[in-house]
Amino acid sequence: MNGKLQVLGATVGLLLIVASMSLFTVDQRQFAMIFQLGEVKQVITKPGLNFKWPMIQNVRFFDNRVQTLDSQEPERFITSEKKNVLVDSFVKWRIVDPKLYYVSVGGDESRARTRLSQTVNDSLRGEFGKRTVHDVVSGERDKIMEDMRGKADADARKIGVQILDVRLKRVELPQEVSDAVYRRMEAERKRVANELRSEGAAEAEKIRADADRQREVIIADAYRDAQKVKGEGDAKAASIYGQAFNQNPEFYAFYRSLEAYRATFNSKNDVLVVEPNSDFFKYLKNAK
Repeated sequence: MNGKLQVLGATVGLLLIVASMSLFTVDQRQFAMIFQLGEVKQVITKPGLNFKWPMIQNVRFFDNRVQTLDSQEPERFITSEKKNVLVDSFVKWRIVDPKLYYVSVGGDESRARTRLSQTVNDSLRGEFGKRTVHDVVSGERDKIMEDMRGKADADARKIGVQILDVRLKRVELPQEVSDAVYRRMEAERKRVANELRSEGAAEAEKIRADADRQREVIIADAYRDAQKVKGEGDAKAASIYGQAFNQNPEFYAFYRSLEAYRATFNSKNDVLVVEPNSDFFKYLKNAK
């Protein structure tokens, strides 16, 4: 009895070992490739439990998620103007054909990254060589990325990889070129500022001259109107004096003499030398 139990236990154990060597699980984030004596027999792209022959078959897994190829240092490229620019970029890619991927790069991710990096750099070099600094910085940046994605994807398909996106994170001039550009920009801004100041000063002088002219015109018009009013007032006063004189010449003469006496004898220090029989004392002599 004990012998049968031992045999049964050994059989069950052997079956479990065979099962563990035969069954494997494919995760939804992976591709699985079954090899038989080094030859690819099957590619499994769907997740779940799968079977392989133990001892003669083995399984290798590949990541099917989107991966990022990010340049560690900015690459230097030359534009159509023969100017250097520093470009920092990254690539989004994933495996779409595990078998071709394995055959092309041996399933080695570092080799795949090197191949993709070379492809992207060569394409970028060609695209930047056809454009100016302005184009690559802002003018045609989106078009460059779209063209790059298409070219890089066409080459990546040869190794079973799909390029989802190519992005330019930063495009800038080298430090030595940037300094010269900044100095030129500063000089240009100063020139524009000086032109604006000159135009402003000329406009200010024009406004001042116009204001002075208007002031002189206003003063002249005011003086003319004042003289006119004064003349009209004097004429009206003379008319009133004339009318008053015609109504009572004797009273008018008497009033005018009193005014003259008041003005003459206003101060005790005034001295008047006239003849006693002068008309000036006419109303003093006849006073009763």
